[in-house]
Amino acid sequence: MVEKNDKEQLKPLDILDVLLDQDNKDPIVLVDEAGKQLTFEQVAVIPYEVRKEKKLYCVLKPLDKIEGIGDDEAIVFVVDQDKDGNSIIKVEEDEEIAIAVFDKYYDLLEEAQKEEKKEKAEKKTTTKASTSAKTASVAGKKKTTKK
Repeated sequence: MVEKNDKEQLKPLDILDVLLDQDNKDPIVLVDEAGKQLTFEQVAVIPYEVRKEKKLYCVLKPLDKIEGIGDDEAIVFVVDQDKDGNSIIKVEEDEEIAIAVFDKYYDLLEEAQKEEKKEKAEKKTTTKASTSAKTASVAGKKKTTKK
C-alpha cells in the first residue's frame, strides 16, 4: 500500500491503518508484482470466518481499467501478513469465499439501509412531536394574551 505525499512521491503505509480509518476517503494505490500501480476505491471491510478462522477481507473497486473486471465490479481481497509480519492484502482466489464475502457485504448493506430508514422515521416522528409541542405552546400563549 502506498500513498502520495506533498511531493507526489509514493510512501508506504500500513494497509490496516488505511482500511480501518473511517475518515479516509482517498483512493488506495496498490503496487502489483510487476511494479504497476493500481488505484482502488474502498467499498467495505468485512470480518468473515473461514473454516473456523476469523479473517479480515476488504472489497475494493478498481478506479483504473483492469482486464477482465467490469466498471461496476469490485474485487475481494484478504488481509494477510508477509514473511516480515507486515500487513498485506491479496486477491481472494477462492471463488466460494469471495462470493460469501460479497453476500455478507450485501447483508450488512441491507441492515445499514434498514437502520437508516428507521432513524429517518424516528427523526420525522420527533420533528412532528416537536412541531406539535411548539404549536401547542404558541396556541397556549395566544389564549393567555387574549385575557
